[in-house]
Amino acid sequence: MTPHLLLVEDDARLRNDLHLHFCQRGFSVTACDSGTQGLAAARAGHFDLVLLDIMLPGMDGLALLETLRSDQDLPVMLMSALGAEQDRISGFTRGADDYLPKPFSLAELDARADALLRRAARSQPQAARARPQALGSLEFDELARDVSQQGQYAGLTDSEYRLLATLHEHPGEALSKAFLYQSVLHRIYTRLDRGLDVHVCNLRRKLAAIGAQHLQIQAVRGQGYILVDTERG
Repeated sequence: MTPHLLLVEDDARLRNDLHLHFCQRGFSVTACDSGTQGLAAARAGHFDLVLLDIMLPGMDGLALLETLRSDQDLPVMLMSALGAEQDRISGFTRGADDYLPKPFSLAELDARADALLRRAARSQPQAARARPQALGSLEFDELARDVSQQGQYAGLTDSEYRLLATLHEHPGEALSKAFLYQSVLHRIYTRLDRGLDVHVCNLRRKLAAIGAQHLQIQAVRGQGYILVDTERG
């Protein structure tokens, strides 16, 4: 299938170069020169990937990203000359899936864009996957995106449910933070990003609140997190 790309870049030369490049790769490309145009295009059509500059006239890229995240869940790669660590962290905090500092090579852009498209394709069937098997007395409710024990629901967020289900799908295996950030939080891991740790802490608390203390999310030094069912030894 032809990937549909939304390109939002106010630099005319770069916008035209990227438009030509992705068209030659077989993409269907919609190019916009402002955040306002980009938002209108995003709401009017269906896209598989968004390449988004930050420094845009009118609505800047971060504001556009926040607006998109309020009603759409599609891969977004930020492109910016603001390459400092705090700028990258700000982009990820707003919901970016990747951050490519300018200037960049077309080879790196292609590699990152393809990786985001592959990740999005892998996540598509997950909504229709089989219901995860129960963990002892803990029941998974795929429709509600929550877990319950003896009829009492934990009240998980969607990210917390994905985290628990992902750990459950890999019994006895310590999953790296890099893997969990991509598969659960849908963004690239950076050392200063504590989002995953916050979700782990909240998930531990909510499981304990419904009496599921036998399920422990344990940190494995230098590796990541592992789900241990102490009732099974």
